[in-house]
Amino acid sequence: MEEAFDKVPGVISTVSGYMGGHVKNPTYEQVSTARTGHAEVVQIEYDSSKVTYAKLLEVFWRNIDPTQKDAQFCDYGPQYRSGIFFHDEEQKRLADASRTTLVKNKPFKGEIVTEITKTSQFYPAEGYHQDYYTKNPARYKFYKSGCGRESRLKQLWG
Repeated sequence: MEEAFDKVPGVISTVSGYMGGHVKNPTYEQVSTARTGHAEVVQIEYDSSKVTYAKLLEVFWRNIDPTQKDAQFCDYGPQYRSGIFFHDEEQKRLADASRTTLVKNKPFKGEIVTEITKTSQFYPAEGYHQDYYTKNPARYKFYKSGCGRESRLKQLWG
């Protein structure tokens, strides 16, 4: 998801991390056991004079499979659930509206299972997870195609 958001003009930074669980300062090894309650997330800092929250929501939806419960593409477990974590009531309203619009106009079959939840403590992931797509371009490209991400996104969104 860092790659998708980093391409958006107005996005200042993206940080991979964990949110929504009950363990303080979790490690990737802990989160990957699916016992901490965390989801793998991306924290986005953006300039609201250059990009709107609504545009970020659009980018989010177009880069996930909203029909996969507790999974994304070939990654399975509750830590891979899709979700939008909102900071305030305006973000919640916009997230709910974007989901409602998607339900009405979705170009695919299947129920939308993406959660919309109030933010909780964000824990940055370890350094080797940050900007993985730029640090390991060959491995990332292989993962992206081998995991079925590209083909599933085309299937979902056209």
